[in-house]
Amino acid sequence: MPMAGKPDSPAPPAFDLRQFLSQLPNLPGVYRMIGAGDALLYVGKARDLKKRVASYFNKGPHSPRIALMIGKIERVEITVTGSEAEALLLENNLIKTGAPRYNILFRDDKSYPYLKISGHEFPRIAYYRGAVDRRSRFFGPFPSAWAVRESIQVLQKVFRLRTCEDSVFANRSRPCLLYQIGRCSGPCVGAVSKDDYAADVSAALRFLGGGHREVLAEIEARMLEAAAALRFEEAAALRDRMSALGKVMHQQAMETGGDTDADVIAAVTRGGRLCVNLAMVRGGRHLGDKAYFPAGAVAGNVAGPDAGADAAPDASPEIRPDAGLEIRPESASDELLAEAIEAFVVQHYDEAFVPPVLIVAGPKPDPALLDFLQQRAGRQVAWIRQPQGHRRKWLELAIQNAELAMARSLAEEGSQKARTRALAQLLGLDDGGDLGALRIECFDISHTMGEATQASCVVYQDHAMRPAEYRRFNIEGIEPGDDYAAMRQALARRYASLAGDGEPASRGKAARLPDIVLIDGGKGQVEVARQVFEELGLDVGVLVGVAKGEGRRVGLETLVFADGRAPIVPGRESAALLLVAQVRDEAHRFAITGMRARRAKARQASRLDEIDGVGPKRRQRLLARFGGLRGIMAASVDDLASVDGVSRSLAEEIYRRLH
Repeated sequence: MPMAGKPDSPAPPAFDLRQFLSQLPNLPGVYRMIGAGDALLYVGKARDLKKRVASYFNKGPHSPRIALMIGKIERVEITVTGSEAEALLLENNLIKTGAPRYNILFRDDKSYPYLKISGHEFPRIAYYRGAVDRRSRFFGPFPSAWAVRESIQVLQKVFRLRTCEDSVFANRSRPCLLYQIGRCSGPCVGAVSKDDYAADVSAALRFLGGGHREVLAEIEARMLEAAAALRFEEAAALRDRMSALGKVMHQQAMETGGDTDADVIAAVTRGGRLCVNLAMVRGGRHLGDKAYFPAGAVAGNVAGPDAGADAAPDASPEIRPDAGLEIRPESASDELLAEAIEAFVVQHYDEAFVPPVLIVAGPKPDPALLDFLQQRAGRQVAWIRQPQGHRRKWLELAIQNAELAMARSLAEEGSQKARTRALAQLLGLDDGGDLGALRIECFDISHTMGEATQASCVVYQDHAMRPAEYRRFNIEGIEPGDDYAAMRQALARRYASLAGDGEPASRGKAARLPDIVLIDGGKGQVEVARQVFEELGLDVGVLVGVAKGEGRRVGLETLVFADGRAPIVPGRESAALLLVAQVRDEAHRFAITGMRARRAKARQASRLDEIDGVGPKRRQRLLARFGGLRGIMAASVDDLASVDGVSRSLAEEIYRRLH
């Protein structure tokens, strides 16, 4: 419930701070700091709103970052909640939807991958990313795709479970190569009985659940039994599986102990940057680490009361790192680490799996935070701050990996900033100010002999590529293979909204025109771009073509301009050219992947459409039955004829045309 509205006048006296603070309730809730233009500056939770919000406006000394935020506050709004736990959930939702400038925000453009064991009669193991359901078994999440694929390889070697799609499995007439090399038991052709395959699946499930030794003992018993019955080939196969499983257990022996499911969280700060490292342990297996560099965590930008404000007698208790914690990363700001870890836990576990054990270097958990975790998990969650034994080693490794990730990030950031400045100097755009705002957009055209033409636009800003702002354009209505017409259409569609009244638009951020528009091409492409920009009334001075050098060799590119400037050959050692090549190559990659996907979709439909007698309904039934064109191609004539509406003669025609 809002307690203060926007003042009628922008002058500070219009907001009566004293009256506002006197009206605040001593109740749990969420507060929102609002700046000029209704900009959301910060969102926080409080056990006692009156004490918490008042702590920001104490006369005591504030750190520079707190003073910076407070100086921008025009009003404060609050929402009362039933408990601090409810306030925590509301705070998390508001941070994700509003992206306030001074909150720590962990952005992750991808969901975590899982290992999936399907609910099929002969279950399949597969890499999976997305929402889980009850029809299959899911293990994870894993910190990376590599960790999932490594686990799949283990399951193939030890348990020989299938990885083929159901449509392929249903239409096999002979076993695939994986069967030949001992990575699959061949259930598709009856090389293994249903009961034996089910036993292998059961053993794999126990292995993933941490029952390594139990599974190893079971395989050993089966091997001895087969040897005693003189089934030596079977015994040898089981021996090989024991050997593969033993190697996996040996690799994990130094890092795990038991069948623990745990997450290890460590945070470090350096150079004004913050890194949170998450290490995942599932079923006693250390699956790897993932480092996060949150937005809004740069020193001087993160809001929250400083030590002086928190020390005020009426300030509410806050999460604090434990002074007696022996294992903790060196840090310039314990307060920042505490806030970062709390923000990470809330935002990460709002959707991700919550393991029964969290090993954390830093803060003592707030009761509301523990309540949140236990509600998400549906069980008790142990928060361990002073681990012993192998858990202590996990934490030490997590801290070390966080420091290494931070060092790599700072080195890459410094190199990238140097490249940005070099390009700005080369093009005369370096006015001595902050180059983080320098925006580059790059266009490329991709097609296959004129088929599925697609243009890409990638964005570089703040010294990094910005995938969330990438765009693709499906090019239609042009002569196939006409790259000039494709570039004209892409540029016109991208910048039509910037068309002025005849006056060239400025390069300012408000106009949303990039400082540099890179065109992957030489004079011809740049001339097309110049014509488009002049028609739209935009500044042609931002256009820069990247013409390939002699023999198309990397490092010999020439920069071509649309405003009459002489071409520039930066040279293969130029830091500016390295940045140009990075952005151009990303545009090329983005265009090619989009074109291939579009082409594959078109070809899948067109190959069936070319067959007389296969209309939209029959095509849909075929694709639904066999899971795609690949499944249809793998089907026999009898299988095709079993589809509703497909006669024997039509099935023979489909089979003939696809083979």
